[in-house]
Amino acid sequence: MSQKTLFITGASSGIGAATVAKAVEAGWRVAGFARSADKLDSLAQTHGDSFLALPGDVTDQDTVEAAVAKCVDSFGGVDAVFANAGLGAQSAGTQQGDPSNWRTMLDVNIWGALITAHATLPALQESKGHFLVTGSRAGRTHMKGSIYGATKWFIHAWATNLSLEMAEWGGRCTIIAPGMVDTPFFDSPKPQGLVSEDVADAVVWAMAQPAHVNVGEVYLTPNR
Repeated sequence: MSQKTLFITGASSGIGAATVAKAVEAGWRVAGFARSADKLDSLAQTHGDSFLALPGDVTDQDTVEAAVAKCVDSFGGVDAVFANAGLGAQSAGTQQGDPSNWRTMLDVNIWGALITAHATLPALQESKGHFLVTGSRAGRTHMKGSIYGATKWFIHAWATNLSLEMAEWGGRCTIIAPGMVDTPFFDSPKPQGLVSEDVADAVVWAMAQPAHVNVGEVYLTPNR
């Protein structure tokens, strides 16, 4: 059986880097896309030929498309995609929020996920592959004034619609929806939260299900 390939955005730290490690351990080749070239180079040193470093900005459509093309050229195709890149709000709420931060957050959380899907779906259709995207508990519940939460509500709604689209050609789509995770995403430690490896395990588990099984959502929260 040939080795499968995973393309992942937001790969350089936190959930992304943990997923790279777990996927390589499970026998996947991984193409990691992120802004931090230094961190990607470190992952390449750790994982060797199983990892392809693809530095770039997930909000730049041309860069994403070029990275996907390089992944296909290097590994021969794409079997799964994890649209994981994300950004939080610098100030909570709407009245006290920062519109310039919202603009960047919308570009990363929504536009970035959309163009990642648009760029990878042709390769996934060829492999009858799997698209995964990072949702959130914030996309399943109401949070006072949260713009970040609203971006994740979009992800949950869109990914469910995408699942119906992909099912027409045998593809699968999964939302990975964690609660609080202790990652560099937050400015301060969150010891009461999940750890990145918990979420990475969920990603690898969803990808490992037999082809006739579509896991629509994995919703995981800390057991306090």
